[in-house]
Amino acid sequence: MTLQELQTQLHALTPIERANALQILTQGLSSHSQGIVKRLDVMGGDACIANTRLPVWLFVSLRTQGATDADLLKAYSHLTAADLVNVWAYADAHPEEIAIALQEQENAMQEDG
Repeated sequence: MTLQELQTQLHALTPIERANALQILTQGLSSHSQGIVKRLDVMGGDACIANTRLPVWLFVSLRTQGATDADLLKAYSHLTAADLVNVWAYADAHPEEIAIALQEQENAMQEDG
C-alpha cells in the first residue's frame, strides 16, 4: 500500500475510526503511554492521558485559548507528541463528552468565583 492509498483510506473513515487508527499508530511511538484512560479514582473518571492526572478537556481548553502543541509540550515536558495525538484523537471522537466536561469546569469556576 502506498502512502497516498493510505491517506485516501484514512479520509474515508469516520471520526471514531480515525481516532482508533491514530491510537494504534501512536502506541509504537510512546512506550510509556497506553493512550487515553478513564478511571473513577482518577479525576472523577474524566478521560486522561494514561499514567497522568491530566484530563483531555484541559488540553482542549488550552488549545481553544491559543496554545499550540509546541506550547503544550514545553509546559508539560513529561508528555510526548504521541500523547497529544491521543488527546486530539480522543477529543475528535468524543466531542459531546468533552463539551460536557468543559461546561462542568466552567460551572465549577463560576461557583468558586
